[in-house]
Amino acid sequence: MAVYCSRSPEETRSIARELARGLKQGSVVALFGELGAGKTVFVQGLAEGLNISSSWVKSPSFTLMRVFPGAPPFYHLDLYRLDDPLKEDIDWEEIFELGITAIEWAEKIESLLPDNTIKVRLKITGPGQRKIEVEQEKSSGD
Repeated sequence: MAVYCSRSPEETRSIARELARGLKQGSVVALFGELGAGKTVFVQGLAEGLNISSSWVKSPSFTLMRVFPGAPPFYHLDLYRLDDPLKEDIDWEEIFELGITAIEWAEKIESLLPDNTIKVRLKITGPGQRKIEVEQEKSSGD
């Protein structure tokens, strides 16, 4: 597990840009953290690292998912407004396989996350400060 201390939104985006360099089709980044912890800011950094303008990345809370074209496409999901995403008619496996996926409020579908999901936990540690823990579970085949 890697642990970072961010003192600004730009530092948070920078950490995410670095992480994005290693992402490929099928990569899933699951974001955990309280409201205001910086999950959307982190996703903006991932987008920048994938050569997508961060100005396009807004919290998709009212639309559930935004798809950014690319090779592979980038999926940004925000499960905040869903009471029970597991009851929704969504083909999670297909989404996870088709592109690179970032999921805000991932704890709501944690049991469905694939092996090798990168888990990012953001914690508010002070005004403008965040502790960011990045953990990637290895599957038995790695």
